[in-house]
Amino acid sequence: MIDLSPLVAAPGASSLPYSDPAFAGRPLVLHAARPRQWHPATPVLLVHHGVGRNGRDYRDYWLRHVDAANLLAIAIEFPEASFPQYLCYNFGNLHAAGGMANPRRQWTFGIGTRLFEQLREQGITSTDRYGLFGHSAGGQFVHRMLSFGYRDRIAVAVSANAGTYAMPDLSTAWPWGLGVTEVSTTDLRALLAFPLTIMAGTEDTKTTGRFFPGGPKSMRQGPTRHARAHAYLRSGQQAAARLSVALAWRLVDVPDVGHDGRLMSDAAAPLIADALGRDADR
Repeated sequence: MIDLSPLVAAPGASSLPYSDPAFAGRPLVLHAARPRQWHPATPVLLVHHGVGRNGRDYRDYWLRHVDAANLLAIAIEFPEASFPQYLCYNFGNLHAAGGMANPRRQWTFGIGTRLFEQLREQGITSTDRYGLFGHSAGGQFVHRMLSFGYRDRIAVAVSANAGTYAMPDLSTAWPWGLGVTEVSTTDLRALLAFPLTIMAGTEDTKTTGRFFPGGPKSMRQGPTRHARAHAYLRSGQQAAARLSVALAWRLVDVPDVGHDGRLMSDAAAPLIADALGRDADR
């Protein structure tokens, strides 16, 4: 087991090579932002970067908030060399490049949950649940992760400016829906009842650039990332009505912000701090 204590040895920024037990020989990097008044009861936030695999930058986006928000932020960096392309990251490694399904133990969606358990085992946190934030490709990772469970230890989750969505629809095939996966109607009800926050920059409307998902199946979800976020919420509303369940999702539009990880982190910080604070008091 890797000693995680360097992440909280001193206030401010730190980084630590890390290996998940399910992915031996495929290194990750943990980038932590520790508040000055940290102690084991301090809430934990796990952060998922975008397609640039720039975990250090996302840690720094949150470094400016950890004291006011009273949280320990840890950005999990998935290096391209270890977890190549979108299959391993955005889509959670559910399938290999040839389309063969991987066993659940090899899904990258479980990495954060196992990291949190190690933080608990090593006494770095005494909290029962953690917060989750993902932007862009990280926003894809977060909402797809929640779609397959992994929710028991999560107090608050924010998916920001995702490029595409796994709609809560069992008739639409993965990864644009949840069809042809192990997700059942019962699982879908639990997903819709989870308090997911979808964040969308109102100016996230740029459709040029090599990282914008512009294929036909992606474009069916909407012409821009902002439009797709609203389509995801509508799909959740429709699914909740069909299944007679109260939808716990909400969508927060962030005015005058485009595809910007720093500004979306700034907008998410007070929402996450409030939710983690209330969770600590429960």
